[in-house]
Amino acid sequence: MSTNPSLADIRRDFERVSPEIVRKSNQYAASILADVAGRRGTLDGRITPLSPKLKMAGPAFTIEVRPGDNLMIHAAMSMAKPGDILVVDGKGDRTCALMGAIMINACKKLGLGGVILDAAVRDIDEIRELGFPVYSVGTNPNGPTKFVPGRINWPISCGGITVNPGDLVVGDADGVVVIEREKAESLLDLAAKKVSDERARIADIVAGRNLRPKWLEASLVAAGVLKPAETL
Repeated sequence: MSTNPSLADIRRDFERVSPEIVRKSNQYAASILADVAGRRGTLDGRITPLSPKLKMAGPAFTIEVRPGDNLMIHAAMSMAKPGDILVVDGKGDRTCALMGAIMINACKKLGLGGVILDAAVRDIDEIRELGFPVYSVGTNPNGPTKFVPGRINWPISCGGITVNPGDLVVGDADGVVVIEREKAESLLDLAAKKVSDERARIADIVAGRNLRPKWLEASLVAAGVLKPAETL
């Protein structure tokens, strides 16, 4: 094991997205944040919420495990701070569950903000009753092993997206978006404007106004579907 703390498999210290940015971001849908982030940062749709009505927002606490082993998740739970969201690179494995009711009960008691598993989970009826946000690629009643090393608070890949420790994580019924810690604050005003614009657009639709998007014909021309000056 390296004596340099920055090279150790377990990193204890990292900069988290601020609680104020987390609080402000939590008022926005994951879709709004993904749009203003350039339509990027969303985890693959295979990772879905066990309880779609629950929402979460917080800093990423990243964990890399070998398929089917949850040793490092147990270690991470003892290190994470209240509000942290455990983001686990489980390699998309569905042959067993990496977490179940016992561990999720502990996560809730520790005050964590949620759990994202690029892997399977079990005991979903019990977990749903807890009212604690958990996302996974599916379920499997089989349990994991607990002896293969991994890494904590290194950059990981989860749902096809790079996640760094401390990044902003927001999840709702649609899925999860991850925003780089350094970029999160700059998106808040853009998110507020997009919400305002979308509400105005929906109000127009409900009132029967402007049912055709104003940009539609120009986009069709740009795509070569219509000729210049041609209309639908």
